[in-house]
Amino acid sequence: MLIKDICSSITDGSHNPPQGITNSLYLMLSSKNVFDDEITLDEPRFLSEEDFEKENKRTKVKCGDVLLTIVGTVGRAAVVSNDLPPFTLQRSVAVLHPNDEVCSGRYLMYALRGKRSYIESNSKGVAQKGIYLKEVARIDLPIPSKEIQKQIIEKLDKVSSIIKSRQLEIIKLDNLIKARFVEMFGDTVLNPFGWDKELLGIVCDVRDGTHDSPQYYETGLPLVTSRNVTGGKIDLTNCSLICETDFKKINERSKVDIGDIIMPMIGTVGKPVIVDIEPNFAIKNVSLIKFRSDSRVLNNYVRALLQSDYFDDAVLSKVRGGTQKFISLGDIRKLEILVPPMKLQEQFAV
Repeated sequence: MLIKDICSSITDGSHNPPQGITNSLYLMLSSKNVFDDEITLDEPRFLSEEDFEKENKRTKVKCGDVLLTIVGTVGRAAVVSNDLPPFTLQRSVAVLHPNDEVCSGRYLMYALRGKRSYIESNSKGVAQKGIYLKEVARIDLPIPSKEIQKQIIEKLDKVSSIIKSRQLEIIKLDNLIKARFVEMFGDTVLNPFGWDKELLGIVCDVRDGTHDSPQYYETGLPLVTSRNVTGGKIDLTNCSLICETDFKKINERSKVDIGDIIMPMIGTVGKPVIVDIEPNFAIKNVSLIKFRSDSRVLNNYVRALLQSDYFDDAVLSKVRGGTQKFISLGDIRKLEILVPPMKLQEQFAV
């Protein structure tokens, strides 16, 4: 069933948002506030009551509506809950008002997340991708009975809850690793043990993924981007899919192997992950750090270094961009790192 037949209306936010004010009770959000099954109030635009009332006539966001990001990082979907304050939106977000007799908001959210590859492949633009509302309206979704929808939602909610719990565990583990790193290697800026220093691009082979924007398909081979490197792992669930020709072309430049490190360079910068799954995927917008047989550093050590406060100070200070943050491959290669004895690195890796 097409979305236009599921929803009573489909709108987007303001195309000409009013000037914000210092603070108020009236909020305007954008795509940066909409994540999968989550709506945040971080850094909103504050509006006067008059401007809010004017903009709210367009979107009329209410509990149970589904928000879908349609500019920039497209395809993220979340349901408006009753614990959120009234807000309006910028044009980077679409508001879908589902007909509850046909489809619940949570089912629509999950169904849209399953269509992310389609949404991305139908997005237009060079510097910033976007999908038109008319294309959103034509998205075809499977709509079972309300009883089956309820069963599907319950199962997917349980899975989401488990994922969130695991993500919290990973954060706690990361903090323990950081503490052990400092204990073994000392402050990476002060270098109290007098370890040798070297550029990351010298001790490792540092590359990046494709700079092109290949065509996306409903079926094909996965293209991992920054959004797929999350929670300390590589998530292929909602990967964009590319044809075999593009896949081979990209891998001529940046073939990923088990044991490599990949790290987002655009959007959420940092968050390095060691490749521990069969790397049958290509990469875009992520750096690739490869370790030669004679490397003087181990991947576990380098990943911990890239997760440390030193990385924040030395590299994230060089992050560029306005709405879309990024770091250059050259800055990553120029990162000066300590090279402790291999025996100590091996002890850390245990």
